[in-house]
Amino acid sequence: MKTAATVALAVVGTVAVAGVGYGGYQALNDEGPYAEVVKVEPATKTWQEPNQRCEQVTVQRQKPVKDKHQIAGSAIGAVVGGVIGHQFGGGSGKDVATAAGAVAGGYAGNKAQERIQEGNTYTTTEERCQTIMETRSEQVGYNVTYRFDGQTQTVRMENEPGDRLPVENGRVVTD
Repeated sequence: MKTAATVALAVVGTVAVAGVGYGGYQALNDEGPYAEVVKVEPATKTWQEPNQRCEQVTVQRQKPVKDKHQIAGSAIGAVVGGVIGHQFGGGSGKDVATAAGAVAGGYAGNKAQERIQEGNTYTTTEERCQTIMETRSEQVGYNVTYRFDGQTQTVRMENEPGDRLPVENGRVVTD
């Protein structure tokens, strides 16, 4: 008949042999404890970058003017107005009509030349540029969430880890 001590000794011996056997199995297969990877997300860096965009646009320009103050138009208008005004009235009234015709003709000639100059245009093409801010991004690694020893942690890794992370001396290896 076996005593309780013998049974206990047999159980302890069996457990010890099993433990050594399992430890030997781990050493031979280079297996160790692992942390379970629960989630892997790409980690990105985002920034704004200026970018210049240019396009050709059609514009209308006024041709350069030689007579900015419309002196020629005023002078010609004054002469014509004076000649026409001289046709009216008699005596000193003729002089007043001539002067009034010259003033009115000068003003009319000035405005006529101004309209002609404003309508004297040409069409050309110009380059117009503007700076636009564009969003750029690049992947800088992975945010890896893992579970080990009842705790969940997240670390940044350069490479995608797979389904599990090795553990050495009770710490998860992430490099």
